Amino acid sequence: MASPAVQKLVLKTILSLPTPLLRAMSGGGVVWKGGRTLDPRFQFFAHAARKLPSMTTLSPEEARIGSARGLAAVSGPVEPGVRTESLSIDGPAGSIPLRAYRPLDQDASAPILVFAHFGGGVIGDLETCDAFCSIIARRVRCAVLSVDYRLAPDHRFPTGLEDVLAAYRWARDNADRFGAPSGVAAIGGDSMGGNFAAIIAQDMKRAGEPQPALQLLIYPAVDVASETQSMTTYADAYPLSRSIMEWFMGHYIGPDASPADPRLSPNVTKDLSGLAPAVVVTAGFDPLVDQGEAYAKALKAEGVPTVYRCYDSLAHGFTAFTGAVPAADAACREIADLIRQAYDGRQA
Repeated sequence: MASPAVQKLVLKTILSLPTPLLRAMSGGGVVWKGGRTLDPRFQFFAHAARKLPSMTTLSPEEARIGSARGLAAVSGPVEPGVRTESLSIDGPAGSIPLRAYRPLDQDASAPILVFAHFGGGVIGDLETCDAFCSIIARRVRCAVLSVDYRLAPDHRFPTGLEDVLAAYRWARDNADRFGAPSGVAAIGGDSMGGNFAAIIAQDMKRAGEPQPALQLLIYPAVDVASETQSMTTYADAYPLSRSIMEWFMGHYIGPDASPADPRLSPNVTKDLSGLAPAVVVTAGFDPLVDQGEAYAKALKAEGVPTVYRCYDSLAHGFTAFTGAVPAADAACREIADLIRQAYDGRQA
C-alpha cells in the first residue's frame, strides 16, 4: 500500500484534472439537486464513496479510524505563522484535552474562540478541525481553543456537550493566558460542534451568565426532533446522509433522552432573544441545510445580530476538505473573515 504522502499526491493530481474530465470519472454529468449544483470534487468523493461500506455498517471505533484516514488525505496543512499548544483541563469527569492556536500577529483585543469539531458526537478529534482552526487563528488574528470532548456511545448526551461547556467557561475565565481579553470568549463549532455552540449560548442565558462574544454555527444540527425538506432532498448526500445522521443520533441520544430537549434541539427553544451575535453557515448538499437556515432566521426574528451564508455547491463537512477542494478552502477563509467582521462590529 502506498504511503499517506503518496496517496495524497495521487489524489491531488486527480482533483486537479479539468472539470469535464473529473465529472466523467465521477459518474458523468452534473449533479444538480434542489436547485443546486454540486462541486465537481465533492462529486468525485461522493462517487468513490458508493464503492465503500456505509458508515452505518461499521462500529463507532471502525468509523473513527476510517474517518480519520479519509480526512487525513483531504485536509490542508496548519497555516504558517500559527503556533499550537497541547494542554488539558479538569472537566466534569476527568481531563479534557485541548489544542490552542495562536497567530504570531495576534490582536490582543480579539476574544478567544472555543471550537468543537464535527462528527455527530460519535467520531472526530482534534485533527478533524486542525487546519480550519489555524485558518481562523491566522485570519481573525485571535486565539482558538479546540476541544477534544468525549464521544458516544461510551459517553452519550449530554457528556460531550458538558465537556465543551466546561472548556468554554475555563477559556472565558483564563483567556489572558492566551493573550486574549479576560472574562470573554466566543463559542463555535461545525455540525455537532455547532449544536454544542448554539446550546451553550442558550445555557448562558438560562444560567444568567454573560453571553459569548459570538456564536459560530457551521452546518449545525439544531433540530433532531422534527423533519425538514432537505432531509429528503439530500437524503443520500455525501458525506452526511439521512441514514448516517440517524446512525449518529442512535449512538448519541440515550434511551432516556428526548429529541425535543432544548439541549439536543436548540431550535425548539421559543425565546431566542438576548443571545450572542451569530455567524450561521450551511452547505447546500446537506440534509441539515434547512434547519441551519431556519435557526438563522429565528435568531434574526428575535433581534439577534445574525450573518447567514449558504455555500450552495459544497457538502456537509467541508471545513475538513481544505487540502482537496479549493472552494471549501475559500469558504473557510471567508468564514474566518466573517468572524473578524463580527469582532470588529462588537468593538465599534
